[in-house]
Amino acid sequence: MTNSATDEKLYIISGHPFPSNSYGDQGYLGNWPMLYILENGDKVYIGESTNVTERMRQHYQNPEKKIFNQVHFIYSDQFNQSVTFDYESKLIQFIAADGKFVITNKNDGIANKDYYEKSSYDDCFNELWEELRSCKLADHTLEHIRNSEFYKYSPFKELNRDQKQLASDIISEILAGKNIPITVNGRPGTGKTIVAVYLMKYLRDYEDPHSGKKLFADKKMALIIPQTSLRSTLKSLFKKIEGLAAKDVMGASEAVKKGSWDIIFVDEAQKLQVRRSIVGYQAHDNNNKKLGLPTDATELDWILTIAKTPVFFYDPEQLSGPSGTTIEIFNEKVRATLKKNFTDRITAYTTHFLRMQMRVQGGDEYINYVNAVLHGEAKEKKTFDNYDFKLFDSFRLFNDLLYQKEKELELCRMLAGYAWEWKTKNDPTAYDISIEGVDKRWNHCLNNWVNSDGAIDEVGCIHTVAGYDLNYAFVIIGKDLYYDSNTGLLKTNKSTYFDKRGKQSATDEELDLYIKNIYYVLLTRGIKGTYVYVCDDTTREYFRRFID
Repeated sequence: MTNSATDEKLYIISGHPFPSNSYGDQGYLGNWPMLYILENGDKVYIGESTNVTERMRQHYQNPEKKIFNQVHFIYSDQFNQSVTFDYESKLIQFIAADGKFVITNKNDGIANKDYYEKSSYDDCFNELWEELRSCKLADHTLEHIRNSEFYKYSPFKELNRDQKQLASDIISEILAGKNIPITVNGRPGTGKTIVAVYLMKYLRDYEDPHSGKKLFADKKMALIIPQTSLRSTLKSLFKKIEGLAAKDVMGASEAVKKGSWDIIFVDEAQKLQVRRSIVGYQAHDNNNKKLGLPTDATELDWILTIAKTPVFFYDPEQLSGPSGTTIEIFNEKVRATLKKNFTDRITAYTTHFLRMQMRVQGGDEYINYVNAVLHGEAKEKKTFDNYDFKLFDSFRLFNDLLYQKEKELELCRMLAGYAWEWKTKNDPTAYDISIEGVDKRWNHCLNNWVNSDGAIDEVGCIHTVAGYDLNYAFVIIGKDLYYDSNTGLLKTNKSTYFDKRGKQSATDEELDLYIKNIYYVLLTRGIKGTYVYVCDDTTREYFRRFID
């Protein structure tokens, strides 16, 4: 797809008052595939039509569209309907993530369909986007948006076939009104959070095909995010989505305070806390008392008690501490709830699965390989043609490359296990980590640390990156993990693991699992690549057998 003349613009964007008696006399206004953006300075609606003049008349008859006072038509002599359908989806996704406007579209029509010369049109979309920026209809570049968490978690994201089927299955179960727990098992990067956010928006907008009534507009729905860092990000995102609000995103304790719920989506359900090695035992006990639950009841019990339909997104391989919910506890409590509420009619529940890898370009093969290396199950070295996986002997080179990759791609961060004390908690002038004369500090915050000022100079812990994507992850494996030559396995060193709550009630076997799970999560954050530095010489030799 090319310009018909080098001095002509590929796209013509024209602005008009809305409504108007006349939008112009150009023939294409009544008979050509076009895009349009309705806006009022705060909110937007994006659409496509082969007759935009008639479409504007129809929109003005719709009470929901009377809030708009401007319309922007987008014309190109290169457009066909396949292109405008595709570009409509792209504009909805990128304008939603850009954050300049609150977007009022529904998310039931987002699709990623192939068509003739699609790759050429994909290349030209950047030119359209820059035209929109020049017209003050967008603020940020596409590169900036693609690196943003708003783009990743937007409810307008194009779902892959695995995610789309899952969403359809869950919607069908909710519409059936059975009011039983729904569970989804998915490994890192399969898009569990994306599906949860998508469903929140879809259900808010859902209209009964017969009555046209919005069935879920008045239902009490919440999205529970156990990790505070991601919770803050999603609250900010929900402020910019019509039908959603920051108050829809919360922790389990806040959900208890707000009473009973129709639907609760729980992301990272393995992080729901049991009454073990937690902060705030009194608050936990108060919630149990309020709900009439026994003292040892868990956050999972709370959700099962207050929600008619709880939807859990769960990954047992990301359990990283004794306060989390094991698969055994999860299964036991969900089954007990089913038996209590449905007697013998329902004593088992169906688990849905997300399997398609969306984050790591190395795919499931890389995810499985990392897990095998950590648990001593890898037999031979593997390399990945489309994934940059490397081991470093020099920490200085490792550190220098972090800044180089950040300059090239952005969204590159250094991460580590809990193998160093948190000195800067009490002395911000100190340093926590010192390797080969290079001094580093732990993350200065938890909330959205990945995107915070100064994060590039710091080292993030597990609590700052769970659920986040990076272009490159620079992972330091500390001396909390060592190679035992007698057994030929990686083992954990309790004395060099400094998460006090993480180890105060854990058995040696549990701690071994938690620490390996932490490194499993850290090593699966990178989209394009993962670079590894191992502090212990003997342990580095073990990893050298499996990483170039």
